[in-house]
Amino acid sequence: MVCMSHLVTLIRKPGCHLCEDAQLVVEKVCADLGVPWEEKDITEDQRLHDEYWEQIPVVLINGKQHTFWRVDEARLRRELTK
Repeated sequence: MVCMSHLVTLIRKPGCHLCEDAQLVVEKVCADLGVPWEEKDITEDQRLHDEYWEQIPVVLINGKQHTFWRVDEARLRRELTK
């Protein structure tokens, strides 16, 4: 059963190939499960830049860090279906 209260946030920056890879995984898993997601650009938010610039891409679930650099599809799917 999917918890519809989840929100996945992908923190990224333009031109980042790992971010592009992460977005493909996030889009697929969220579409499969009907979970909303958003993306935030660290170049447009100084607080996010200061907190995450060494880790991008970063995936948050409901505002809490889930992973960074590489997104494991199975792990993300498990977390969203708890």
